[in-house]
Amino acid sequence: MSIIFSIFCGYLLGSIPFGYLIVHRWMGVDIRKHGSGNTGFTNVYRTAGLLPGLIVLVGDLGKGIVAVLIGKWFGGELAGVICGLASMLGHNWSIFLNFTGGRGVATGAGVFFALAPKILIITSIIWITVIVLTKYVSLASILGAISVPILMLIFHESTLLTVFGLIAAGFVIYRHVPNIKRLVTGTEYKFGQKHH
Repeated sequence: MSIIFSIFCGYLLGSIPFGYLIVHRWMGVDIRKHGSGNTGFTNVYRTAGLLPGLIVLVGDLGKGIVAVLIGKWFGGELAGVICGLASMLGHNWSIFLNFTGGRGVATGAGVFFALAPKILIITSIIWITVIVLTKYVSLASILGAISVPILMLIFHESTLLTVFGLIAAGFVIYRHVPNIKRLVTGTEYKFGQKHH
């Protein structure tokens, strides 16, 4: 019962559409009809500016952290992992936005902060470094995702966390398929570049 409750809570938490709510309040527009159509930090930043983008980033990180803590409280590490994954699913396919959403990067980062903070710190350094060098947030997110299961193995994290890291990485990469196509064709937007 605790696992089922964790999944339910995690999904509902993840479904809270901070990107949609903040931009709608800030500009009176639907973020899904602007830029990439995603509700995450990058599209909010490009569409509405840095401050609303940062508010959304904190909110999305918080969803992942709280989801894991709820899961751990009710059922230990396994429930924490499942609840965290459910929050990522909720963020990407929100029940409040007709199952649309973001890419799951910030919410996933919140999940890993609660489960394996040292992994997240190293991944964040990789993410920031790639953005500084290339200006591509999507590439940074993809490479950061790939680094998660590798770092799990290097630091000898539990099998449960390592498998979850692999699943989460695949999940984030799958959600970035459109970005990968644009990176290959040279049409991907760079950080700070506004959508036309």
